[in-house]
Amino acid sequence: MKTLVDHIVKVGIADLKFADEPMNLRTSGLGSCVGVVIYDPRLKMAGMAHVMLPDSTTAKKDNLNPYKYADTSLPILVNTLLDKGAKRHNLKAKIAGGAQMFSFSSTNDMLRVGERNVIAVKQFLETERIPIVAQDVRGSSGRTIEFSTETLLLNIRTVNQGTQDL
Repeated sequence: MKTLVDHIVKVGIADLKFADEPMNLRTSGLGSCVGVVIYDPRLKMAGMAHVMLPDSTTAKKDNLNPYKYADTSLPILVNTLLDKGAKRHNLKAKIAGGAQMFSFSSTNDMLRVGERNVIAVKQFLETERIPIVAQDVRGSSGRTIEFSTETLLLNIRTVNQGTQDL
């Protein structure tokens, strides 16, 4: 007999996974990271990326984890969904995370990883013409998110702020 836990695909930090109905995609540890769900509502198929950093161009190229960066993980996410039969014009996105977990006295934007992640994700989705239909970004609290391929709802548990469905 299957339990609810059997229906959860866990997405790690700097990871990318896919699921279709009746599976759920879940990731935790979203502080400055951004959880990006792109899905085809007609096929009830989705992928989730746990984006740690906005840009891979300054990373060392040997042993590069392409799932760690917005500019490398999100194209893989979209192309894999299309390869699995999703239609580009049906794709929609829901995003969460990008918090500023620590306060800095410096105005150095390099320290504002959450904000840079949110900007990179939104720019990619806009360029790809994938509408963001729901979002819970920025702030100063960590999040755990779970996307249901059955209901197409994104459940967001925010530290000290409760739960919401988008």
